[in-house]
Amino acid sequence: MSALDFIYRRHSVRKFKEADVDPVHIQEIIKAATYAPSGKNVQNWHFVILKNPNKIQDIVKIVEDKNAEMASWTDDESLKKEITKFKHYHTIFRGAPVLILAFAGPYREMAVEAFKAKNASSEELHNILRVSPAIQNVSAAIENLMLAAAALGYGTCWMTGPVYAFKEIQEYLGFHKEGYFLAAMTPLGVPEESELSSPPRKPIEEVMTIIE
Repeated sequence: MSALDFIYRRHSVRKFKEADVDPVHIQEIIKAATYAPSGKNVQNWHFVILKNPNKIQDIVKIVEDKNAEMASWTDDESLKKEITKFKHYHTIFRGAPVLILAFAGPYREMAVEAFKAKNASSEELHNILRVSPAIQNVSAAIENLMLAAAALGYGTCWMTGPVYAFKEIQEYLGFHKEGYFLAAMTPLGVPEESELSSPPRKPIEEVMTIIE
């Protein structure tokens, strides 16, 4: 067994068994998430756990309604069709026993403030802002969460698509933590399929450059 097997056990899971997730495991999974690296150690993450099936279905309905609303905004039939198509993919958490919503909080980006002080161009500011340390912190935590879940025998699926309904979802949850916004969500549960796989990865030579 390779020391890195815990990484390769993580797959995107979209179908789940009707089995509960051990509350102790949820605690362990979130704890693992909080051990992710965090710029300046701000730990600007917060995880909302939904286990009530009715509330999970309410979130499904919120996303479906927002999807339909978005489709109504355009007369471009091709775009309308594409938006509607993704309604299914953006609600695959409907059958999960647990839904985890990851929120990202404030992060003071001193480089951005410095560039603004020197009246930097919009291009310079864009190049600094796109690094987004606040999101990188939360992303690292979500990856830890998913690796921990896989190690404990659960499946997850990183989802950002449904976040277009962030306002409605946040209002429904009644979650109000100053400066925090919904960044991503993942279903959590025992995978329905016993054999899991992931799409092929690009060759290492294509994604790695060694400069000596």
